[in-house]
Amino acid sequence: MVRLSVCVEMVYDDDPFEARVRRAGEAGVDAVEFWGWREKDLDAVAAAADEAGVDVAGCVAGGTLTDPDGTDEAVETVRESIRTAADRGIPTLIATSGPDQAGVDDDAQHDAIVDALSRVAPDAEEAGVTIALEPLNRAVDHPDNYLETSDEGFAIVDEVDSPSVGLLYDVYHQQVTEGNVIQTVTGNVDDVAHVHVADVPGRHEPGTGELNYANVFEALDDAGYDGYVGCEFSPTGDPDAAVASVLDLA
Repeated sequence: MVRLSVCVEMVYDDDPFEARVRRAGEAGVDAVEFWGWREKDLDAVAAAADEAGVDVAGCVAGGTLTDPDGTDEAVETVRESIRTAADRGIPTLIATSGPDQAGVDDDAQHDAIVDALSRVAPDAEEAGVTIALEPLNRAVDHPDNYLETSDEGFAIVDEVDSPSVGLLYDVYHQQVTEGNVIQTVTGNVDDVAHVHVADVPGRHEPGTGELNYANVFEALDDAGYDGYVGCEFSPTGDPDAAVASVLDLA
């Protein structure tokens, strides 16, 4: 059975932030996650997580990795996040590539991502933190994003070649971009550091669209994936009912 996390930025977006954490715990999930940490009261988040009996599975590292001229700045941003995650016992940092850089060819942007992640990988290894690089779809949600395909994402992970750098496989984003999600995620499961789920179309809870999530969850389990599966969706109705429906599927 997969371990579920709830992205409290999306699922419980109408509640005060710490109340979202407690509400996720009451829904019966194992962990919570959120986006940027810098504007959060991390002491209050930790207290709410302790009260709710949930772990904090991850948050977003920040930084633009695609700009070859901005690599030093990106590295320092991610290193700050690594230190914060280690201090707070947060096991995973989510890294997105950043925007497609005008006037910079794809090979140079690819190499900039590899360079930045290779430089922070030793820090992550020493801290016991995993960096999960996330491709995002351009067709619907992130038209200006650079990293889109899982193939390129896994290639970057392989080039960095660190046990502390893996891929965040977002089933929603990859269904929009390329499909073939079960074969792709199970065939590369050793490089998958985190998973996100939402259905297509609409980015609502699993079970509302075209994906057979019972099969997706079973395939992840059978493949030996032991990380968190993050619920990063906009509920169609009551958030608690949406989370409960995912728990039933998983």
